[in-house]
Amino acid sequence: MDYYVVIPAHNEEDFINLCLESLVLQTLLPKKVIVVNDNSTDGTEAIIDAFANEYGFIEKYNTQSSTEHMPGSKVVNAFNKGLALLDDKYDFIVKLDADLILPVEYFETIAQTFGKNKAVGIAGGFVYETNENGDWERNHPMNNDHVRGAFKAYSRDCFNAIGGLKPAMGWDTVDELLAKYHGYEISTNDNLQVKHLRPTGKSYNKKAKLLQGEAMYGMRYGFFITCIASLKMALKYKKSSIFNDNMTGYFNAKKKSNPFIVTEEEGSFIRAYRWKNIRQKLF
Repeated sequence: MDYYVVIPAHNEEDFINLCLESLVLQTLLPKKVIVVNDNSTDGTEAIIDAFANEYGFIEKYNTQSSTEHMPGSKVVNAFNKGLALLDDKYDFIVKLDADLILPVEYFETIAQTFGKNKAVGIAGGFVYETNENGDWERNHPMNNDHVRGAFKAYSRDCFNAIGGLKPAMGWDTVDELLAKYHGYEISTNDNLQVKHLRPTGKSYNKKAKLLQGEAMYGMRYGFFITCIASLKMALKYKKSSIFNDNMTGYFNAKKKSNPFIVTEEEGSFIRAYRWKNIRQKLF
């Protein structure tokens, strides 16, 4: 199978060398890798250049945006700039973060997943991070059928059906919901252990704390599902502030009449799907 990889990168000099190294060691090499150097002010560009000079399938694209590490629009906008450089002659496309180390058989296994089951629209492994003892342990706070936004692989048909990635916080939740709306399945593989070199959210700006609630509004969750989802997040991370931040973000978005990122029909499907999962867990 042919696949493309797009890597948004902002000040990743501490990690991107290991990420690209794991890419060039894949048992199934990508057809093309576009590394979007997004306003980096450190040595990121020099590292990208070194790999691009040695490997013909790696290309760099320089772009300018905010200097802040923010989830959502910044990373998707950078991804979309890389995507614009590619054609549609691929079997699956990958959005990859620059602070990961992939097992060498990662994309060969992903290709087999898509090849064996045409209903699979999104596929991936699981995140592993170092604990206080320096050991790698799984850190996957979401459901087991969720693929982390750090390493999303989409079949071409699914990617086109969902309209690509939404440049907003929550893009890596709404993509899976829209994939299910269009009849696609999400596939995760316990054997694909991806090493995440920087703890989740560590580099995010403090402004990001309200964005989760804004995303829930944008996905048309409605008040009650937003409350339940926010409470679940607060309990999981053992931080009551998460609930308060999410609800503040939700009401701010509602007050400002922020644009929705899904249609009314898609929103109805999303709410019905969320309520179904809630009822299954309660009863």
